[in-house]
Amino acid sequence: MKLLHLDASALGSHSVSRGLTAAIVAEFTKNQPATEVIYRDLVANPLPHWTPVADAADPATILGTQMLEEFLAADVVVIGAPMYNFSIPSQLKAWIDRVAVAGKTFHYTANGPEGLAGGKRVIVASSRGGVYSEGSAAAPMDFQETYLRALFGFLGVTDVEFVRAEGVNLGEDNKVESLKTAHASIGVVMRKAA
Repeated sequence: MKLLHLDASALGSHSVSRGLTAAIVAEFTKNQPATEVIYRDLVANPLPHWTPVADAADPATILGTQMLEEFLAADVVVIGAPMYNFSIPSQLKAWIDRVAVAGKTFHYTANGPEGLAGGKRVIVASSRGGVYSEGSAAAPMDFQETYLRALFGFLGVTDVEFVRAEGVNLGEDNKVESLKTAHASIGVVMRKAA
């Protein structure tokens, strides 16, 4: 199995999403020791924002091709996606712009777009300072999880799961409880994989 592990939080060791992705990947490698893990820290090694460069020898083009190939080869993709200003970090968006490629991960047909990147599993470690889940007063401001679910669906990935820690900035008790719930949900995700 090939697992692609992406982190996009700028908070380093204080990051909730980084802690969750590490726990998810640790469970995968414990249960399947032969798992090949490719790790990308999109903050420590940020991708340049996408531009329509046509030169195949351009370093940005080469890097973009590498990101696309890693994504296509992965059986499982684990993404640390904190909510920044109701959406995702720009570092993660720069990666998405390298993997959402017409003719590679989706194409247009007479019946509309069709995803070409199916057959893989995406697990998103979502962290949020407030509460934005369905049914909350702030749910209409969620352009983080809704965007990621729509994007991967567009690419043909139907197996998208979220391990969510929200309300982590609403006091220490909230943070502790939210992390406890998120870590417990990792077990549910892993049982599904078995």
